Amino acid sequence: MLLDEVSGLIEHPEQYGHVVVDEAQDLSPMECRAIARRASFGSLTVLGDLAQGTTPWAARSWRTVLTHLGKPDAAVVALTTGFRVPQAVVGLANRLLERLDVDVPAARSLRRDGELRTRETTVDQVPAAVADAVRDALAREGSVGVVAADGDLPGVRAALDAAGVETAGPEELGARVSLVPASVVKGLEYDHVVAVEPAAIAEAEERGLHRLYVVLTRAVSRLEVVRGRPLPF
Repeated sequence: MLLDEVSGLIEHPEQYGHVVVDEAQDLSPMECRAIARRASFGSLTVLGDLAQGTTPWAARSWRTVLTHLGKPDAAVVALTTGFRVPQAVVGLANRLLERLDVDVPAARSLRRDGELRTRETTVDQVPAAVADAVRDALAREGSVGVVAADGDLPGVRAALDAAGVETAGPEELGARVSLVPASVVKGLEYDHVVAVEPAAIAEAEERGLHRLYVVLTRAVSRLEVVRGRPLPF
């Protein structure tokens, strides 16, 4: 980015008539400037979800992003109606929005066919409860994503191994059960998601509540929250 900044001051980069930017909530100011230099005389379509901003420099306002992109007066349109995530799951994620320092309106889903469950236990029994939740999920069709704070993954993996549940990493496409660190779950989706100890996910990094929002919205059919501690919202 520094070299691109210097290059932009010396020579004019190639210009484009229209630039489409996705996941724009995680762009740094310098990344925005690099894009702006290539669309000085063109137009931009900027897509993103401020609630899913997980980098330390993630934007809290679209006006800030648009200013760095050189389009401070561009129109901002909130897309609040979705289809991928069912309403039962969206409703839980909306509760978390109140704790995030971003201007994001509550979403709604056109789908009413989803399922949300919470499995409460003691802290030391969370891994065993996860194994039970995965066995229940395997009784249905579809992929199962088990998402936990990175530091909790070894304990969860050991419990699943002891239960005879075969797991794969997130990079193995087509696996029936994927064990996924919360830090890499963005962009992934599963029919059934088992979210392990949300409080631990929220505490694991500076923008952990945003990471938790990402985790909760990975389920396209069913979400089961397994916890031994209170929800962090």
